[in-house]
Amino acid sequence: MVALSPVVQAYAWGSRTALPEMCGTASPAPHPVAEHWFGAHDSGSSLCTDGRALDARIAADPQRELGGRVMDEFGGGLPFLVKLLSAEQALSLQAHPSPEKAREGYAAEDARGIAVDAADRNYRDVNHKPEILVALTEFHALVGFRPVERTIALLDALDVAALRPFRDMLAGQPDAEGMRAVFTTFVTMPHGALEENVTELVGGAVGYLTAHGVDAPWAAVAATVTELAERYPTDPGVLAALLLNRVVLHPGEAVYLGPGQLHAYLRGVGVEVMANSDNVLRGGLTPKHVDVPELMRVLEFSPLVDPTVQARPADRGIPGEVDYPTPEPDFALSRIDLPVGSGPVTWRPEGPEVLLCTSGTVCVDDDESVDTLRAGGACWVPASTGSVTLTGERGATVFRTRVGDR
Repeated sequence: MVALSPVVQAYAWGSRTALPEMCGTASPAPHPVAEHWFGAHDSGSSLCTDGRALDARIAADPQRELGGRVMDEFGGGLPFLVKLLSAEQALSLQAHPSPEKAREGYAAEDARGIAVDAADRNYRDVNHKPEILVALTEFHALVGFRPVERTIALLDALDVAALRPFRDMLAGQPDAEGMRAVFTTFVTMPHGALEENVTELVGGAVGYLTAHGVDAPWAAVAATVTELAERYPTDPGVLAALLLNRVVLHPGEAVYLGPGQLHAYLRGVGVEVMANSDNVLRGGLTPKHVDVPELMRVLEFSPLVDPTVQARPADRGIPGEVDYPTPEPDFALSRIDLPVGSGPVTWRPEGPEVLLCTSGTVCVDDDESVDTLRAGGACWVPASTGSVTLTGERGATVFRTRVGDR
């Protein structure tokens, strides 16, 4: 077991205070701190306490670090990536590819001679990027296409004349193909028409909030499109936001995003776990590269009725552990709560793990070494580890990421 230093990503949408304050570093930071990466991705591998990057450590002895099962199923690399994420502004409207579409997209961009680190590259690797996010604070997000009948109700409530043709399109074809048609119209709309539609939408949203108040059924959506339009007044993502589920997660609640699910995180702090990939197809709400045709190739337009993941008690005999189940084999995520005065918990890892402390202080003992993790700290547990024992010194919460089941 070795402690990990994160790769810090200073994206513009991050917070200067949230992660620095959580991790006990200088706050406010000189730049927005958006993500801390704990993993072994090619574009950013964590450093171990011995000074080696985690990917180099794994490559030096993959049998010891990953174990036979992970090597057989995933090759010589760690299949998951763990992040602390802090959003103060909306992230780009985006989706991630399936494994097949990632391989096809990567090969096509290679064939066109686009460098892997080029700004106009969509595919940084050949992997898919399903992900789960667990809120540490109240977390706001746009996640997956809303059921059509609910979107029609929203458009009726806002009653914006410019948007009635799109409302009628959905009513005439209330299925995934109707949603595809409306979304395609939004993201390919000429600049002048887009500006006019966004302006009218903002007027309707403000009118709805004025007439019905902030507790009205569609108030959160109305406020969101108004905020997005203020920052991106001519962006198709403002209109696309009308089509997506707007969710609010409380601490401990989660959302799961499979391949092709359109989403945009709005604000909050969370733990994010994903397949080991950095493939992002963007559709708006960003100054970065947007590739609408490629985004359309990967999108899933069927409604996402309930994007949330319900935590459930784990059945591995670890007191205080709850699972966040997903269908993904690349990762499995659970949370272990160690209240003040609770005894130690012990288990035998069946493969590599990353342990991330998000509150309190925890002592980690793997029979060979002992380390103390505080909020924001993480450690790497190789597959060869015989056992792990956690003791909450002042009460703690630890997220445990490992490889999922096939």
